[in-house]
Amino acid sequence: MSHEMIALLMFSGMMLMLFTGQRVFGAIGFIGAIAGLLLWGTGGVDVPFSAAMKLMKWYPMLTLPMFIFMGYVLSESKIADDLYKMFHVWMGPVRGGLAIGTIGLMVLISAMNGLSVAGMAIGATIALPELLKRNYDKIMVTGVIQAGSSLGILVPPSVVLVLYAMIARQPVGQLWLAGVVPGLMMAALFIIYIYIRCRINPSLGPVLPEDERQVSRAEKLRLLRAGLLPLVIFATMMVPFVNGWTSLVESSAIGAMAAFVAAVIKGRMTKEVFETSVRQTLGISCMFMFIILAALGFGAIFDGLGAVRAIENLFTEQMHLSPWMILILMQLSFIIMGTFLDDTAMLVIVAPLYVPLVDALGFNLIWYGVLYTITTQIAYMTPPFGYNLFLMRAMAPPEIGLRDIYRSIIPFVFLMVLALALVMIFPDIAMWLPDLVYGN
Repeated sequence: MSHEMIALLMFSGMMLMLFTGQRVFGAIGFIGAIAGLLLWGTGGVDVPFSAAMKLMKWYPMLTLPMFIFMGYVLSESKIADDLYKMFHVWMGPVRGGLAIGTIGLMVLISAMNGLSVAGMAIGATIALPELLKRNYDKIMVTGVIQAGSSLGILVPPSVVLVLYAMIARQPVGQLWLAGVVPGLMMAALFIIYIYIRCRINPSLGPVLPEDERQVSRAEKLRLLRAGLLPLVIFATMMVPFVNGWTSLVESSAIGAMAAFVAAVIKGRMTKEVFETSVRQTLGISCMFMFIILAALGFGAIFDGLGAVRAIENLFTEQMHLSPWMILILMQLSFIIMGTFLDDTAMLVIVAPLYVPLVDALGFNLIWYGVLYTITTQIAYMTPPFGYNLFLMRAMAPPEIGLRDIYRSIIPFVFLMVLALALVMIFPDIAMWLPDLVYGN
């Protein structure tokens, strides 16, 4: 049997198991184990086992629970509430100001947590009711929260980029820095769109009533200090790492400890908050660990077949596709898969094929990690089955229907596609900051 046929059978078998409702790590690991046994007998067990041992020895893996714990402490201790109060007061006098402030809130939450689900939960429970209460257009603000929450997987400390680093064997620090400028650029595009649209049609985002804007300067400064606390924590963690004073693992420990101390000082580190944060951290860390182990085992079997080289020859020599055409087809496949899979599942399913293929085609794997992440953001919000669409439906009030949610994301998807095109055309948007820091 040809390598192409074996690869096709492995992928089709894995997708079939996923469609039957099996867990991601179970489907991937099972197919990898069966393929190894059938191809090489009992000796095939050594291939995924060796890959698993490499993961166990990968020191930066320790960063994953640290960043997840940091995010949950800041979230569960309600420090995110202070952020929204700050934006509420400072941005209220501007047309569409609360929606613009919500994007700012999402960027800071992304720097706190690194998971899009956390941003969605906070935006839907804190920001959305306030925006609707002040007569903001429900379709526009629903799109704002969905688009803003997607920034969590691009702005550091992105957990998705950590997973990509593990599978692609790339430095986490460079991937994080590569995501900074594209993430801020995308947030700026969202803000510009909201501002222009609310200037053209003020009824979409009215200014705050006069009585709500009567806040003393001392109160504004107090809210500013409270709201910027997550930024201080982020700086405490990232500045030593960027300057080379600490390793990535040490910086993650500093961030987790700083978040814990901040919650204690503010009197919000209760027994319930601590237990919830630890339990959620343990659950998510173990889930990621199982998925990565399964993905590395599957990838080791797949790579041992030489299937990547066979598929590369199929695209370049038999189909005569250029490297850029192949890259664009990869991104389109991510968007299609994103209609029924989450970001982690997409990564571990296609990484054994795409990452070596991208490297063989001569593209930078750090840059491609940013492309993957942006495409995942787009896939999250693409109908009919985008992950964020149904997450928003579960959290939104009854007056916001699924049709409203579908309509709300259209302009933001176009903005994300624009951002993706800009990063593809101008790779320095992603690579300038890591080149600047690591080049020195």
